[in-house]
Amino acid sequence: MSPHDETADPLQPHSHEPNPAPPTDDPNFKLILGNGRSQTITVQDLQQLPVTSVSNCFIVSTGHGTSGPFTFTGTTLLDFVTHFYQESWSELEVVSADGFGNRVFVQELHQPDPAGPILLAYEMNGEALTREQGLVRMIVPSEKDDALRQVKWVGRVKMVGEKRP
Repeated sequence: MSPHDETADPLQPHSHEPNPAPPTDDPNFKLILGNGRSQTITVQDLQQLPVTSVSNCFIVSTGHGTSGPFTFTGTTLLDFVTHFYQESWSELEVVSADGFGNRVFVQELHQPDPAGPILLAYEMNGEALTREQGLVRMIVPSEKDDALRQVKWVGRVKMVGEKRP
């Protein structure tokens, strides 16, 4: 099967049981580079990167319905990646501390949806996200119906493969 075949990829959009409480006490996450090295990333590290806000974003949770619209602020996933990793890559695995994850392809970051770029958000409506709200969330602004790509409580971001032409 192709690595882009969504039926074979457990990190492609899928439902999961909602988790209302933070799965760990650790507010930081790991960046795992393509060469296997890793480093711990804090909210303060993200705040040092270019800031982007995207309005009209929604959170849709299994069993909790839709909330929003919100304005999320953080750094784009592309700004994050290019700051910390200058090598070739083709995709990212963004996985929450509770194990829910998603795969983001390089093309999505270089050609964002008109709704806005994918963010690693640390603010919502001008206020810092609390640990219970996710502290750092991957926001996919194009998702308005199911939000199965959005990751609450980012636990790790892993660089995968070579960048494809």
